[in-house]
Amino acid sequence: AADKAKVVFISGKPSHGRMKHEHRAGNMILAKALNESKLGVETVLVPHYGYPKDKTVFEGASSVVIFCSGHGGHVLNPNLKEFDSLMKKGVGVVMIHWATEAVKGEPGKKFLEWMGGFCDLNWSVNPHWTPTFKAIKHPIWNGVKPFTINDEWYYHMRFVDKLKGVTPILTDLPPPETLRRRDGARSGNPAVRKAVANGESQHVAWAYEREDGGRGFGFTGGHEHKNWKDDNYRTIMLNAILWTAKVEIPKGGVPSSKLTDEDIKVNLD
Repeated sequence: AADKAKVVFISGKPSHGRMKHEHRAGNMILAKALNESKLGVETVLVPHYGYPKDKTVFEGASSVVIFCSGHGGHVLNPNLKEFDSLMKKGVGVVMIHWATEAVKGEPGKKFLEWMGGFCDLNWSVNPHWTPTFKAIKHPIWNGVKPFTINDEWYYHMRFVDKLKGVTPILTDLPPPETLRRRDGARSGNPAVRKAVANGESQHVAWAYEREDGGRGFGFTGGHEHKNWKDDNYRTIMLNAILWTAKVEIPKGGVPSSKLTDEDIKVNLD
């Protein structure tokens, strides 16, 4: 496997009910698809919940995928310095759904450095809604058709200044109904209400090219485990993982088998 790009998957412990935030099962679906793609990728799934106990798993890694609870419960909070040294070596990173949410201060600062953006309490919001995503010219969109899908898509993310190095991948203007809730840590605030009222499109997935040469990808979907059945949704993520690992993405995107209802219920927490 020495000539293959190594991708490490970290899964957070269970946080929600059945078919929601299925960190481990979601990671297993993505890892299996990459292993079967014959695109020169070797995936390693950390065999337990949380940050790796055996740090040698990171040796030779091209990218790390993190799907876990966010904010105070994020697996990286006690490991920021160690993970930062990995990022400084140019290793890629992908964060899925709640994993994009960082605590203000040092964690938020590091997320900006690694990934170009993060979900910030009292700034970002987490409604369920159904965006319509239009294709853009970027390898992560290879083989993907414009699509629409309901999920808990976070938006109004905290990004680096002037979006330097950031390429929005999934973007839409949220409808006013997404801000029907009262203001709160994740439900609404004056800044997000003004942005939506002004017609400012919101980026719910983005690619980031770091100055150190590393790459990051933030994806705010992932609440609904069943959504991995959607070919476009799944392919965007598989393509993004390859992109962060600096593996060439085929014009038709990363190939993967269609998933059945039975497939999606395997390995649930």
